[in-house]
Amino acid sequence: MKQLPLHIDLFAIFIFLGTMQGYFLSYFFFSSTQRKTISNRVLGLAILAFVLSLTEVLMGYTNYMGRVPWLVDFTEPLNFALGPLLFVYIYTKIYPRFEKHLWWHFAFFGFYAIYIAIFWHSQSLDLKYNGFITAFHPDQPELYRPAQLGLPEDPLHIRRHVNRFTLVHFLVYTVFTFLLVKNAFAKAQLSFWSKMDTTLSWVRNLLIQFTLVTIVFIVVKVNFKNDLGDHIIAAHVAFLMYGISFYVIRQSVFFQEKQPTPSPNSSTGKYQKSSLSLEREQQALNKLKHLMETEKPFLENTLSLPVLAKKLAISTHHLSQIINDNLKQNFFEMLASYRIQEAQQILTNPTQQHLKIEEIAEQVGYNSKSAFNAAFKKITGQTPSQYRKQPFISKTS
Repeated sequence: MKQLPLHIDLFAIFIFLGTMQGYFLSYFFFSSTQRKTISNRVLGLAILAFVLSLTEVLMGYTNYMGRVPWLVDFTEPLNFALGPLLFVYIYTKIYPRFEKHLWWHFAFFGFYAIYIAIFWHSQSLDLKYNGFITAFHPDQPELYRPAQLGLPEDPLHIRRHVNRFTLVHFLVYTVFTFLLVKNAFAKAQLSFWSKMDTTLSWVRNLLIQFTLVTIVFIVVKVNFKNDLGDHIIAAHVAFLMYGISFYVIRQSVFFQEKQPTPSPNSSTGKYQKSSLSLEREQQALNKLKHLMETEKPFLENTLSLPVLAKKLAISTHHLSQIINDNLKQNFFEMLASYRIQEAQQILTNPTQQHLKIEEIAEQVGYNSKSAFNAAFKKITGQTPSQYRKQPFISKTS
């Protein structure tokens, strides 16, 4: 095969560095500590899917793909995994659980991966090399015109219109994810642009970035033939990898200087720039714990951050700050911990053994058995049914 000269420019270098950063991020979210959280594992998969796609674009843009034609379109099925991975990540970030129905979002990705494996990857290297030439050098004649042997390369004509399918897929998941995030803000009784809940702010910003990727995809595909503009999309995604890295580093405790424990009357400390003094913070924290233990507002399935703040007579922002910095949880995680503790007491109460799991879920503030089961297993490592079947002594020790 005729080898085209390698094409290295600033775009190639920028994409390469972003790709390497993405592989590092993926490894980071799969590392021992971070992988314990389901949302981190999903985010690691999402980043890996993006950077694998970046790798193929980089190989095509630099002409290196001509040297390894068997890899042509090896990441194409991932086009249909990016949207579901984003959606599932945000779902598990907002509600720390993975439900079985989420697997259905990957149905088309699974189908297309099998379709490509059967009909495309079984083709000759000559045909794949032509695919590379057609995508990145359409002005040049195809170097090989092999006769079609064996299976057809695209019997359902999906590959021929893969860019259109990808665009529709991105648009659908942009809408799905927007509705998911919007609903989460509504449940917390916060404006969509509110910054009071750090988790919701993060997933909203991630949604905005995915929307921008979709817009860039549309603009590029309208203005460039075949895959000639894919390096622009790749550069934008590489920039996203840099942005996520910056966010992770900024959140790292490594760069947070350890402060001496201040006295209750001290004006210094981590809230010295906040209108919430250390003394008022501690008072509010004690009041929060007392309220949750005595009145148990978490049993209400409509409890939200603003409602709880109103009960405590403090601002929503200050309550979120207290929960995040003192309990090391967001509002939803704190809510789940109290509800599961209450459920454990019910499950170990001999007088309440007649209650069904659905009834217990409703009693502790959950609207569905599946959500209750997922939260219970995340916190205790067991389902409610497994927990109930254990000897009583193992639950109280």
